[in-house]
Amino acid sequence: MTPSSKIYVAGHRGMVGSAVIRRLHALGFSNTVTRTSSELDLCDQGAVETFFDEEKPDVVVMAAAKVGGIHANNTYPAEFAYQNLVIASNTIHAAYQSGVSRFLFLGSSCIYPKLAPQPLNEDALLTSELEPTNEAYAIAKIAGLKLCEFYRKQYGVMYHSLMPTNLYGPGDNYHPDNSHLLPALLRRFHEAKEAESPEVTMWGTGKPLRELMHADDLADSVVFTLQLQDPPSVLNAGTGIEHSIRQIAELVAQTVGYQGKIVNDLSKPDGTPRKLLDVTRLRDLGWTAQIPLEEGIRKTYPLFLEQLAQGTLRSR
Repeated sequence: MTPSSKIYVAGHRGMVGSAVIRRLHALGFSNTVTRTSSELDLCDQGAVETFFDEEKPDVVVMAAAKVGGIHANNTYPAEFAYQNLVIASNTIHAAYQSGVSRFLFLGSSCIYPKLAPQPLNEDALLTSELEPTNEAYAIAKIAGLKLCEFYRKQYGVMYHSLMPTNLYGPGDNYHPDNSHLLPALLRRFHEAKEAESPEVTMWGTGKPLRELMHADDLADSVVFTLQLQDPPSVLNAGTGIEHSIRQIAELVAQTVGYQGKIVNDLSKPDGTPRKLLDVTRLRDLGWTAQIPLEEGIRKTYPLFLEQLAQGTLRSR
């Protein structure tokens, strides 16, 4: 990849895609191509093929996906499976047909088995059962990374995948039910503070361990990986540091300034008990995350407040 490479970033309005665009432009990769979902429906095979035939990008960063937290995955498994499977198959095949030389598929740490040895090494993939609460999404992402692996093996194209840990940052989704862990907590504690609520209820025991990475760190890892001459087919991207959900909640409460009580709803599921990525391979190649969790939360909260005041907070 060179500064003149034409780079298509799918999902550029989302948290990950927008972070990738910012990082590319900051490093001098200004020849980027984007489309909104209303301009290009990635579930429409014909439209996707037409786009690739007309634009002919050199590089693709696939950051578009249907995503959500435990509640959303449990409630809409058919949508999560179908939409993500179709997005992957449409874009990977159309990219190959149009001569795209490099394709980076972004997955998720949920592709690994629920009870795989920790930290989660890339070799743990498909060794045992998945976590049921996000199985549909995980299966779709596994299919996408395997497609990249197979196209690389059969056709010799540089199609590879990056598996990020749990992410947060600018442009996150703050839907009260369908968002991921940190934005859900940030909104919940902010609203509790504003309402002067004496307590905030959290799902589960608070004991499961989670690794969280700022989206700007992921974007940096994306650009780094794209410049590797012969990367592994699958690489984990994370911080290598984990916190309990309770600890994360307490960090968010402290940042927001909420001083009430945190109560656990034991009738709700915990999800995966632990999900720490083994980032040894990416670290050995020369990349490490730079934004500690406390700093990342401090940076994220003012942006949340700004968007809330402007009425531009993403919440769907």
